[in-house]
Amino acid sequence: MSGESTVTTRSKVERSLGKRRRKESIFRILGIASTLVGVLFLLVFFWTLIGQGSSAFLQTFIEIEVEFSEDILAPAGELDLAYADFDAIARNALREKFPDVTSRSERRELNQLISVGAGYQIKDAIAGDPDLLGTTLLMQVPAAANVDMVLKENIDRNLGEDRRPISDSQLEWIDALIADGSLVSKFNVALFTNGDSREPELAGIRGALMGSFYMLLITVALAFPIGAAAAIYLEEFAPKNRWSDLIEVNINNLAAVPSIVFGLLGLAVFINWMSIPRSAPLVGGLVLSLLTLPVIIIAARAAIKAVPPSIREAALGLGASKMQVVFHHVMPLAMPGMLTGTIIGMSRALGESAPLLMIGMVAFIVDVPAGFSDPATALPVQIYLWADSPERAFAERTSAAIIVLLGFLLVMNLAAVIMRKKVERKW
Repeated sequence: MSGESTVTTRSKVERSLGKRRRKESIFRILGIASTLVGVLFLLVFFWTLIGQGSSAFLQTFIEIEVEFSEDILAPAGELDLAYADFDAIARNALREKFPDVTSRSERRELNQLISVGAGYQIKDAIAGDPDLLGTTLLMQVPAAANVDMVLKENIDRNLGEDRRPISDSQLEWIDALIADGSLVSKFNVALFTNGDSREPELAGIRGALMGSFYMLLITVALAFPIGAAAAIYLEEFAPKNRWSDLIEVNINNLAAVPSIVFGLLGLAVFINWMSIPRSAPLVGGLVLSLLTLPVIIIAARAAIKAVPPSIREAALGLGASKMQVVFHHVMPLAMPGMLTGTIIGMSRALGESAPLLMIGMVAFIVDVPAGFSDPATALPVQIYLWADSPERAFAERTSAAIIVLLGFLLVMNLAAVIMRKKVERKW
């Protein structure tokens, strides 16, 4: 009987082992498949993003012979930058390349090949060197967005004239400029040095970058010290009672509150009650500070909890006070985790747009902010604005701005790793 029982038990175990191994193999296959699907979607995302946005880092320029005519710039014998028609100078230079274009409608179409930024570039040139008056200078001025899109093959030339934003005559003139070597592509410096613009070829992200920079400065200056102090008090000094439990529950709940609620709070408190100007980085930084504060507190408390109790006991045994234990022994060991939590909170703040929409940072701002109280926008909001524009050139710049935003997030995460390594201590 005992032999039969042993055989039966062994066969049951072997059958169960086979079943468990099959389940383990299926689970492993499903895990690998899930990972591959996630990696595939990530690759598709980056492929699409880079494919659409990489061309925005190049800009098309038209090479023209600019005549700084005294009749236009100095009609009274003296240089007049305030009332001179610099756009007319740019248009005249372009028409010199096409002397056969004589009718008004054709001239109007020809003028559309050159950007309105050409006039500003000519103005800056004569303002920097008044001796150019009465001379001729070879200049490269920005082409219109549609010309740029044609060269980047983002406009299908095979479509009918009524289905594309550029006419057949304009395509012929573009081909003539290409054959003449007058169309050149250069690195798009304006993307990083200009503020927003209604003209795609002149639109840049500098205003949004500066707005995000000022907001993050305010956010880290407020959220990190307040969050670290709150975490130290709750973890090391606060009595463990119902009040501290209530505070802990509320902090955890605040970390899960939708970000737009913080925007409504900022609108009610900072703008309506405290009368801080709308669209200012100051109010944006205050709102983002409220948003990131719970995240920093939770991360800092987890880092403090991770410090072994033996560190505290050893310091107390050597006669250190509670304050000395916390700031001389616990904090140096918890600082890497606290800094990591802070950088994660800053990364979340950098990518937020919903609370900023509520405080008016969605406004069209051309000027680059020079301080914390100047009107500004943020990089995620700038992406939102460009994504809502119908022009194909703005779609290209939207992808480019997303690439820049992801680059900033990557730099911030890299900074978190470096800072963690710098302050990390072994025990």
